[in-house]
Amino acid sequence: MGTGGTFDLRPLPRFLEKKSLGDRVFENLRKAIVRGDIEPGSRMVENRIAGSMEISRTPVREALHRLEHEGHLKRLPRGGFVVLGLNRRDIEETFGIRSVLESYAARLSAVKHEESELIPLQQKIAEYERYLEHKGLEELPRINTEFHDLLYALSRSPKLIKMINDLRDQIFRFRRIILRDEALARVSNEDHKQMLEYIRRRDAEKVERLVKDHIVRGCAAFLSAFDEDGGTA
Repeated sequence: MGTGGTFDLRPLPRFLEKKSLGDRVFENLRKAIVRGDIEPGSRMVENRIAGSMEISRTPVREALHRLEHEGHLKRLPRGGFVVLGLNRRDIEETFGIRSVLESYAARLSAVKHEESELIPLQQKIAEYERYLEHKGLEELPRINTEFHDLLYALSRSPKLIKMINDLRDQIFRFRRIILRDEALARVSNEDHKQMLEYIRRRDAEKVERLVKDHIVRGCAAFLSAFDEDGGTA
């Protein structure tokens, strides 16, 4: 879509959930922008989006105004909007919040887990390694996300998990950039193995420190890619 966007706009499904059509259009577009499926610089034109989704223009207009208000879009002088990219402040802030939330979740997981709950984590590490060895790098962000979801679920803290999940789409975008580098992908998996070992030992201090370091390294890698791409990663 637009100038280089790859997101495929399709008719919205008939959900039974109690959300307005405008809310669903907004969430659909916001997720695509935050995950990077609609690339920075892509044009967002009301009638084109409405036609692609096979809906009226009113909910699309409502969604675009909300996205503009949240800072995801910029209005163009001659009509329509353009998707804005990330900036360094947003990136650093998100990684900083992650380092606090996710390291605390790992600490709780080390204390509260049942031994049998570690088996899926080991399976995810093995799955990641299979794709890594066969150069299936495109699958690594998904497996990485599933590993972290399983790990933090062991914290047994619904509020904390919700706070982490509120950043889920943006985190996925970061992982997709970081894990396209095979060397970084291998370091990430070694970290996961060590996280699992510390959790197995119920060493809350070490796993908390490791997760913080893991996220700090991820931030540095993403910012490096961001700078190399001219601030459009």
